[in-house]
Amino acid sequence: VKVIARAFRLQTMLENGTYGCLDEIGKAEQIAPSFVSRVIRLALLAPDIVEAIIAGKQPAHLTLRDLMGPFPVERDVQSLQFGIGDG
Repeated sequence: VKVIARAFRLQTMLENGTYGCLDEIGKAEQIAPSFVSRVIRLALLAPDIVEAIIAGKQPAHLTLRDLMGPFPVERDVQSLQFGIGDG
């Protein structure tokens, strides 16, 4: 849940102009820009997936490692990959 919240917070800082790029966010947050880019991608998760994770209703097999790996931007394909939602 914490990393999902962080993803949306980082995305907001980028969108509202608080920071101009991932490197700036990384410096401000004292984390590597590559980690920033992997975390911020989680803001692209389908809303039903985010809701399931926040509610603790994700499949037991789903881990942070799964989420941090590559995933498609298409929401229905995400649902199939992670086993959440309508897919």
